[in-house]
Amino acid sequence: MPFGDFVNQIPPIGFLAIHFVAFALGGYFASRAFGAGLSGLGWGFALFALAEISYMTYHLDWTTFLFAHTISEVLDLLAIIGFFVAAVSRVTGPAAVGSGPGR
Repeated sequence: MPFGDFVNQIPPIGFLAIHFVAFALGGYFASRAFGAGLSGLGWGFALFALAEISYMTYHLDWTTFLFAHTISEVLDLLAIIGFFVAAVSRVTGPAAVGSGPGR
């Protein structure tokens, strides 16, 4: 028996519930981030929420496994890039420019 085979015993509604909760959290965090003026984080969470919708399409039998997961992985990668850009821009933003020693 391959490692993780027990997951095959989980009914599709279980996976839909997991992805729906993740989607709801991503949407909520995106809304909060955009509301706070943190658009980089907002887009990261929005892309994460879209990835969760893509995952759900497989569990609803609307798409194939490989298609849904490829789209989701690309969206997750873009979300991670958005998080990175948001974090770096906050650390190296305008307040940090010219504030080093000798300035």
